[in-house]
Amino acid sequence: MKETNGSAIGFFEKYLSLWVILCMAAGVCIGTVFPGIPAFLGKFEYAHVSVPIAVLIWLMIYPMMLKVDFRSIKDVGKNPKGLFVTWIANWLVKPFTMFGIAYFFFFIVFRTIISPELARQYLSGAVLLGAAPCTAMVFVWSSLTHGDPAYTVVQVATNDLIILVAFTPIVAFLLGINGIHIPWTTLILSVVLFVVIPLAAGIISRLVITKRKGAAWLTTNFIPRFKNVTTVGLLLTLIIIFSFQGRVILDYPLHIVLIAVPLVIQTFFIFFLSYGACRLLKLPYTIAAPAGMIGASNFFELSVAVAVSLFGTESPVALATVVGVLVEVPVMLTLVRIANKTAKWFTVPQTAEN
Repeated sequence: MKETNGSAIGFFEKYLSLWVILCMAAGVCIGTVFPGIPAFLGKFEYAHVSVPIAVLIWLMIYPMMLKVDFRSIKDVGKNPKGLFVTWIANWLVKPFTMFGIAYFFFFIVFRTIISPELARQYLSGAVLLGAAPCTAMVFVWSSLTHGDPAYTVVQVATNDLIILVAFTPIVAFLLGINGIHIPWTTLILSVVLFVVIPLAAGIISRLVITKRKGAAWLTTNFIPRFKNVTTVGLLLTLIIIFSFQGRVILDYPLHIVLIAVPLVIQTFFIFFLSYGACRLLKLPYTIAAPAGMIGASNFFELSVAVAVSLFGTESPVALATVVGVLVEVPVMLTLVRIANKTAKWFTVPQTAEN
C-alpha cells in the first residue's frame, strides 16, 4: 500500500473505506445503468490481463517501490530478531492461517448462505490477500505507533524481495488445495507484471534520480508528484472492478460482510501473534509495533491485480480482494490504538535489542 512519511495518516488514507464505498456505488451504477462501459473496457485484454487495470496498478505500485530504499538491505544483520518475527509471521504463518480461517467461515459457518463454488472463489481471494504482506503503508502504521523508521525500512525492503520468490509457490500451493489449479506460467507472469517490473523501475529511478539530483530532491520533489496519480489510479481501479461486479453485489449484498469477517479476524490474529512474539523475545516496542503491523496489513494492490489477471474482473475472487481494501484502514487504525495503549508492556530500552 501507499506510504506517507509524515507523522499522521493522510486525509485520503484515513477515509479509505469511505472512498471504497463511494467507488462501489459508482461502479455498480455504471455497470447497471451503462453496461456498455464495462463491456467496452473488457475488450482491452492481453493474455487474460486487463490492460486498463494493469496500467492503473502500475501507477499505484511504482510509487510504492520508489519510496523504499533497498540499500537498507545491508543492515539486515543488525538486530535480526525483529526481522525473523516478521518473516516467519508473514511467510510461514499468515498465508496458511488465512486459508484455515477463511475455509472455516466460508465452508462451515456460512455454508447455508454461500454456495460451495462461491466459497471456493472467496477463499481464493482471501489466499491472495494472505500471501501478500503490506509494503509501503507500513511506514504510516510505524509512524503512528512511534516505530523505529530505519528498522521499518529494512522490514519492508526484505519483504518486498521475499515476495519475488515466495508469493508464487505459496499461492499455487494453497489454490491447489482449494481445488483451483493455475498454470505456473500465468501466475509467474502476474508477479513479473505487478512486482518485478515496478520494483525494477522503482530501484532504477531511485538510483538515477539520487545520483543526479540528490536524495533530498527525490523525497521532497519527485515522489510527491505521484501522490494524486496513485490516488486516482486506486479509485479508478475500484470503480472499474465494481462496474464488472455490479450484478453480484446487487444479488448478494450480504456477501460483502461475510467476506469481511474472516479477513478481520485474520488481521487481529496475525498482529497479536507477531506483537506477542516480540514481547516474548524482549524486543523494544519501536520494533514490536511495526513487526505486528506489517503482517496484519496487506499488499492489496498486488492481490487485486493478480486476482483480475488470473480470474477476471467479474470473478468473485476479485471481489474478495477488493473487500480487503474496504476493511484495511479501520482495522489497522484500531490496531494502532491498541499498540499505543500497550506500549508499556515493553519495558526494555528502545535503543537496542537484548
